[in-house]
Amino acid sequence: MLDSRPHRLRRFHRSSAASRPELDAPSNLAEDLRFIRDTMERASAFTAVSGWGQVISGATALAAAAVAAQQSSAFGWLRVWLAEGIVAVVIGLLACTWKANRRGLPLFSGPARKVALGLAPPLVAGAFLTFVLFRAGLQAALPAAWLLLYGAGIMTGGAYSVSIVPVMGLCFMLVGSLAVLGPAAWGNWFLAAGFGGLHIIFGFLIARRHGG
Repeated sequence: MLDSRPHRLRRFHRSSAASRPELDAPSNLAEDLRFIRDTMERASAFTAVSGWGQVISGATALAAAAVAAQQSSAFGWLRVWLAEGIVAVVIGLLACTWKANRRGLPLFSGPARKVALGLAPPLVAGAFLTFVLFRAGLQAALPAAWLLLYGAGIMTGGAYSVSIVPVMGLCFMLVGSLAVLGPAAWGNWFLAAGFGGLHIIFGFLIARRHGG
């Protein structure tokens, strides 16, 4: 009777060779882990924040500060900054849409809704406070209020975005705190430093680290 052990041994060696990890398995594992990490980050964080959009918004804010400084009335100064706020919102929405479409990111995902819900309440409060403070003749308090509320909104909404966004919100709140303590005549330039300078600096950082 023929011995079947050699056949079994050959089959064992073939199956062992087929199941043996390849030499480049560590690199494949690293790629798989990177893919999983990127997928989880996209699912749990709003990554469509556009750094270049913030740079453009910062540039328009610096231009608005220069124009606002030339106004002869408080109402003229307010109109310039309100117009800048509308321009900044439009730029931000268009830039986020462009980045999301270019990189295949979800624009209306769960994290995006969380960012909006965290950002909206301070901005709505700021709109009403703008009306109240200006009507009461306290327009000198507007720069500090805008910076603090915007920074608070960026911090709370940015908790669902990339990690650098809440840091930017904290910096806005610090500039707003300086506006509270500083001379009222410097309010326009605190706005330039916050909405202009901080947007440009953090916009470049976001664009460099997070793809645009």
